[in-house]
Amino acid sequence: MTIEVVGKNGLTITPAIENYAKDKISKLEKFFTLGGELNARVLCKVYNDHHKVEVTIPSKHFTLRTEVADQNVYAAIDLSVDKLERQIKKFKGKVNKILREREGIESFFVNEAAQTDGMEKEYIAKNIVRSKSLKLRPMSIEEAIDQLEMIGHDFYIFLDETKKTVSVLYLRGDGDYALIETE
Repeated sequence: MTIEVVGKNGLTITPAIENYAKDKISKLEKFFTLGGELNARVLCKVYNDHHKVEVTIPSKHFTLRTEVADQNVYAAIDLSVDKLERQIKKFKGKVNKILREREGIESFFVNEAAQTDGMEKEYIAKNIVRSKSLKLRPMSIEEAIDQLEMIGHDFYIFLDETKKTVSVLYLRGDGDYALIETE
């Protein structure tokens, strides 16, 4: 696995931080059959009162991503690796047989290392308990932000009046907004 460690917001990546991150992230290789072909990006940010570590591992079949904040950059790296490991186990247990056989997803994971350890029931047993339909109406992004703030949710689906496409506006963990646009 190729691992890139990058600093942002004034955080300088020291050799100690880089080596620590690479050592911890490389332990995830045991879960993949194609570990040498994967690329991981570790983005470390510093804020006034905490550090944030974002880890992204894109692949042909899916993208693993975590974002964790902690007082200490090393602790945030540890928490990110733990979270990624849970995601891998969840994904492995959740993927149904048809999807695993399609395009070789099943052969992507190492069978012995990625056992779900009883987590499978926890994640697979979840059912849809509520369904909601909504009528999308054209609006600007600014109006969508206002609607999002009024309803108090962390996301809002709307029809972008300029592009005439369905978009999702959501509130990020840092308090800013992000927009997902469909094609």
